[in-house]
Amino acid sequence: MAEQTTSFKPTLGLLDATMIVAGSMIGSGIFIVGADITRNVGSAGWLIAVWLITGFMTLTAALSYGELSGMFPKAGGQYVYLKEAYNPLLGFLYGWSFFAVIQTATIAAVCVAFAKFTAYLIPSLSEDLVAIQIGSFKISPAQLLAIGIAILLTYINTRGVKEGKIIQTTLTLVKLLSLFGLILFGFIMADGAIWKANWTDAWNLHSLTDSNTPLLGLVAAAMVGSIFSSDAWNNVTFIAGEIKNPKRNIGLSLFLGTFVVTLIYVSTNVMYTAVLPLDEIASASKDRVAVAAAQNIFGSIGSYIIAIMIMVSTFGCSNGMILSGARVYYTMAKDGLFFKQASTLNKNAVPAKGLWIQCLVICAWCISGSYGQLLDMISFVVVLFYMLTIIGIFILRKKRPDMERPYKAFGYPVMPILYIIMGVAFCTLLIIYKPNYTWPGLIITLIGIPIYYIALVKKKQSIT
Repeated sequence: MAEQTTSFKPTLGLLDATMIVAGSMIGSGIFIVGADITRNVGSAGWLIAVWLITGFMTLTAALSYGELSGMFPKAGGQYVYLKEAYNPLLGFLYGWSFFAVIQTATIAAVCVAFAKFTAYLIPSLSEDLVAIQIGSFKISPAQLLAIGIAILLTYINTRGVKEGKIIQTTLTLVKLLSLFGLILFGFIMADGAIWKANWTDAWNLHSLTDSNTPLLGLVAAAMVGSIFSSDAWNNVTFIAGEIKNPKRNIGLSLFLGTFVVTLIYVSTNVMYTAVLPLDEIASASKDRVAVAAAQNIFGSIGSYIIAIMIMVSTFGCSNGMILSGARVYYTMAKDGLFFKQASTLNKNAVPAKGLWIQCLVICAWCISGSYGQLLDMISFVVVLFYMLTIIGIFILRKKRPDMERPYKAFGYPVMPILYIIMGVAFCTLLIIYKPNYTWPGLIITLIGIPIYYIALVKKKQSIT
């Protein structure tokens, strides 16, 4: 029988934690979603405004989470915060949604993005080819490679957090420097005529494809892409048990990571408007805005430069999310609300069984091919849970006023209230104007209610 340990080892410093925040956020989104945002808002000013609004919301949420991470510096993060502020059911519904779609489908999408851009260098791995066919069911080489990447990164992370952190810190530093380089070269090669054309009528908010949706609905629909690209910043809270001085370093890493990524995202999109006409941003082949921009900057070699950048970016993003996700299942299993096997740590002090259970679901999403649609549909649920968690700060200040708070939410109560108002507006507009982006995620979340009570019954039976 394999040797086991009973507690996590705090081996991650501030730099490692910051790289997990930034590395988990930056996947493939920044290279792609600008096209859909532009189709929704139709102008350069509103393209940047969408990223600024999302960046403000992300920074506000991250600064608010700093208080919660200081109060509960242990594995599980948002699951623990919701359970402590409200009740075990709400915590479980988040954990269930996280396991069923939020984390696993996102990782699947990022792994497939890695495979799609690998096909730039190795065409035989194209998503348009068929590797396996059983009746009408087909699996592409890109999907098989995505599964292989998920399995490889899961295996590496079962070897211990040290191995995972080396990959994460190294690749995140590489992609941050690469993105800064792309932005710099983009501004050096900027075309004055293109810039003037894009910014002459910069605040004319209008859809390039849908004239029926009201203006605020267009902004909400556009933000689905920017929120997806800016998500996963909270992953560092899941691994609190492995961070040195977590009461200080989690809150600080949340601020540093989200600030740097927000700066890069806004700058990248400003750069796009300096090298590409707006209609080319909106109509980029397969939404690959970064490829079109790089071809204008570097010539024909540009597509290969971006392909390599996205491969590095998505590999690091997948690693960060795989590393941190299993810690949520570990904490849920300790509470008797997840597979019992996930509640143990292996000899390397990591929840290996939880990692492999997560890997199975990731692989299933890779094969299904439906992760893209699901990601559109879960932005609503993700923001809903963020709002509930931030409201939890107000609840916990009432319920536990004397509890130690080494770090307090920045700008409390104004900043957290601002986030809640913006989150309510975003979710309401999606419900009214883009309901298809809301109900599937809600259904998946609500399926967790009967599962929770079944888990409670099994927990009582195991005790008796």
